[in-house]
Amino acid sequence: MRRSRVLALVVTGVLVIAAVGWVVGSRLRSPAEEAASRRPPKPSLVTSAVERRKLTSTVTVSGTLTYGSPLPITLAGMVGGNSGGGGAGPGGANGAAQRVTTAPKAGPIRAGQTLMQVNGRPVFALQGKKPMYRPLVPGTEGDDVKQLQRALRVRASGVFDAATVAAVKRWYAKRGYKAQEPDLEARKSLQQLRQAVQTAQETLAADRKALDEGLDVRPLRLRHDNARRDLKSAQKALAEAPEVTPEQETQLAALRRAVRTAEEQVLAAEQALAEARKPAPTPTATPAPTPSEVDTSLLEMKLANARQDLDEAHRAVAAYEDQVRVDRDKRLEELRKAVRTAKEAEATAAQALKRARKVSPLRTKVTHSAANLADAQTLLAEFRKTYGVSVPAGEIVFLPKLPARIDKAEVKPGDTIEGKVATVTSSAFAVTGSVEAKEAKLLRAGQEAAMETMDGTQLPATLSAVGEDAKAGADKPKDEEAETGSVPILLTPGSAKKLKALVGSPLTVRISVGSTEGEVLAVPVAAVITSADGRPRVRVALDGDRTREVEVRTGLTADGVVKVTPVGGGQLKEGDRVVVSDA
Repeated sequence: MRRSRVLALVVTGVLVIAAVGWVVGSRLRSPAEEAASRRPPKPSLVTSAVERRKLTSTVTVSGTLTYGSPLPITLAGMVGGNSGGGGAGPGGANGAAQRVTTAPKAGPIRAGQTLMQVNGRPVFALQGKKPMYRPLVPGTEGDDVKQLQRALRVRASGVFDAATVAAVKRWYAKRGYKAQEPDLEARKSLQQLRQAVQTAQETLAADRKALDEGLDVRPLRLRHDNARRDLKSAQKALAEAPEVTPEQETQLAALRRAVRTAEEQVLAAEQALAEARKPAPTPTATPAPTPSEVDTSLLEMKLANARQDLDEAHRAVAAYEDQVRVDRDKRLEELRKAVRTAKEAEATAAQALKRARKVSPLRTKVTHSAANLADAQTLLAEFRKTYGVSVPAGEIVFLPKLPARIDKAEVKPGDTIEGKVATVTSSAFAVTGSVEAKEAKLLRAGQEAAMETMDGTQLPATLSAVGEDAKAGADKPKDEEAETGSVPILLTPGSAKKLKALVGSPLTVRISVGSTEGEVLAVPVAAVITSADGRPRVRVALDGDRTREVEVRTGLTADGVVKVTPVGGGQLKEGDRVVVSDA
């Protein structure tokens, strides 16, 4: 039994040794076997299936949602005061600093609303395309005046006239302010100009009096004055000369009475003759005498004499009227001659006086005094044209579109006005960004786009502008564009709903630059090769490692694949596998 146990142990040990030897032997390789195991595998083709799909090519942009059309706001001049010109600087009316008393507040702003206050004076926002560039004072003309008149809703004449002044006063009063009146300096200037005119008038009058009182001029002046009085008397006598003198009027009245008397006598004679010629009624049957039996010769003679007297009376009136006309013409001619004589005398006296005044030593002094008076009157007239209620250049800011919104205030209360006071944007949303110059060549205004927010929400948009047209919206410095070679773009969201909370947030925008009309055959771009003849081809994988080439015409490329169309009788269909790489 002990021998059996020993035998079992020996057998077990042999088996263990044999197993260990087999394991070790199986893992040991000869140098040839080791070299063979390190050889690369046999090359094989890398392929991809031909797909039928619709292709859409896009340009991806990282953008930011903002309010559109940012516009920096600066004041065109002083707020308050009457001085104009230049940009708004630290100097205000009478040298006072232009200091902000109420700063612009972020938020919406409407036409006519107060943008801010400077030195207690308002700065109004009005709609207009032309910027304010000068103070508008009475008499000012131009398109900027017409623009203000449209905003105030008065007749747009283009002249700052009395109606515009009244409208400006109402405008300011309705908003709790007083329109800008002439300041103390302007009132002083007006008073000084008035005094200058008055002094010049007094000086000229004194010099003229001294000239007229001179021994070489005074006698001639008296002669001229007398000649003028004689001329006025002659002209008055001619103007008041009657058509008929009182004596002639009396004689005409007597002659006309004689005519009337003769007319009465003719009428009486005619009536008597007519009565005599009538047959008289008789109570008996005895026939009445015929008219021939009545003696009417005497009555006929009286009638003839009466008619002759009437004709003579008419001739007498006519003759006397002719005589009156002749006398009147003669009298008027004498009066006209007297007027001509008086005019000649007055002209002679005036010429002599003028000659004497010219050669008088005091004449030069009078000439200078007259010129000084004309200059003083001209200065006063010019000053009056611009004197009155005005609109200082800094109190109006014209914005292209209203309502708008103040995006950012650049000043705070207590600051002096030195440049930009605020940035105004439109109330519409916009997405700004930039693309590389080569991608910009693919972009055109009006292309559709899709915006993706941080949480994955997809929103529609439209490309609004590229390059120069988008610079205002992109708000990107020119120097930065030159360094990076990027081109700004501007997009308009398709809807404003729920966008207010996303202002300032980054967005991923994909702009569609082209697409196929429907599904087309598409292969990876790497599958298209150019053969020695310069024509594009794809290699279709067959059984084993065999391939066949198919000539194709390429089209739109999108997302790493390209549209292909077989040409030259080649066959290519969906599901075929094309070679992308030989390894």
